[in-house]
Amino acid sequence: RTLQKFVSVHTSVSNHFNSERSFYSRANYKKNRAAALAEWRGLCAV
Repeated sequence: RTLQKFVSVHTSVSNHFNSERSFYSRANYKKNRAAALAEWRGLCAV
C-alpha cells in the first residue's frame, strides 16, 4: 500500500517535470521547466 502511494506520487511528479528534451529548444525547455517548478512549489506551499 505504501509502495502504491509512492508510485502514484512519483508518477505525478515525474510526468509534471519530464518533458521530452529533444523536442524543445533550450530556451523553451528552460521556460517550461521554470513554470513547472513554480507550480510545484505553489502546490507544496499549500
